[in-house]
Amino acid sequence: MSKYADGRYHLDISEMTAGTRVDGAYSLVNPQVAPKRDGSPYFKCLVRDATGQIPGRLWSIDPAAAGEITRTGYAWISGCTETYKDQIQLKIEEIKAYEPDDQDLAVLLPHTRFDVEEMFTELVTLMRTVRDPMVRAIVDAYTEDEPLMRRFRQAPAAVSLHHAFIGGLLEHTLQLLKIADAILPLYPDINRDLVLLGLFLHDLGKGYELQWQKGFDYTLTGNLVGHIVFGVQLLGVKIRAAEQALGGERISLPLRHCIEHIVLSHHGKREFGSPVVPSTPEAIFVSQLDNLDAKTAMAIAAADRAHLKPGQAFSDKIWALETSIYRPDPTSTEPVSPSS
Repeated sequence: MSKYADGRYHLDISEMTAGTRVDGAYSLVNPQVAPKRDGSPYFKCLVRDATGQIPGRLWSIDPAAAGEITRTGYAWISGCTETYKDQIQLKIEEIKAYEPDDQDLAVLLPHTRFDVEEMFTELVTLMRTVRDPMVRAIVDAYTEDEPLMRRFRQAPAAVSLHHAFIGGLLEHTLQLLKIADAILPLYPDINRDLVLLGLFLHDLGKGYELQWQKGFDYTLTGNLVGHIVFGVQLLGVKIRAAEQALGGERISLPLRHCIEHIVLSHHGKREFGSPVVPSTPEAIFVSQLDNLDAKTAMAIAAADRAHLKPGQAFSDKIWALETSIYRPDPTSTEPVSPSS
């Protein structure tokens, strides 16, 4: 169990087994009303806290009540866990909206397992290795904006797919920068400064696309603009600040467009949200590296080998990966039989 600062206890999802009674506050992920086979409505969601998440099902609901239940992004849930297709899920008996305080958020929201300030210091140190004075001026324009960097340090990288936890955006970005720093010597014809800046900026708009005060969800900016377009808008502001710091020297249009292009194209394909496809060596490098880290993180989370139990050889299908994940480490001495 987790303990609140005021002495209360919270039943962690990681401790739940079949038949566990549940009565407490949890975060709701992707809540929705769906039809059963007979056409009647039921409520489904992922129930989450800082230790993990499990599917939740309320088998009878008035669809009009869903808005109130999901109003805060958190709910007080009473019910009992059960096994369904070799996985633990929560059969919800009662559910109502819950208003969390700061103590609740520390227990209910997943956090990076790394020290945020140490990660940020490592990231800034790495970004200060860029050599081009114009690129360095742009880097400084971002890192010296403390309100922006505060959001960058706190934000998740996604609502539910990869690095969906407090500090996830910073962890994802630093991981990419470290990977790039390690393998860029193998590609001497690629502009290292552009790659590092592009990786630093590619998802930075998620600090305004997402909100995490009431569970992970999209802001008005996220719903109407998105992190890619917002990121390019923010880049324009920071380029002007960099030019002022350079004494009025203008950043060349080719350099500006190549930086913008990395941000605009990093999702790789138009159908994945990028308005343009990667068309420079640096943009292709950034896009492929981003895809590598994001999908690898999804696969590791789906495998969840630390909590693997007999009969759980495969995860549910991960739609972003278009497959289920085989969970066991094949070199492990603990046998896990495939589920039927």
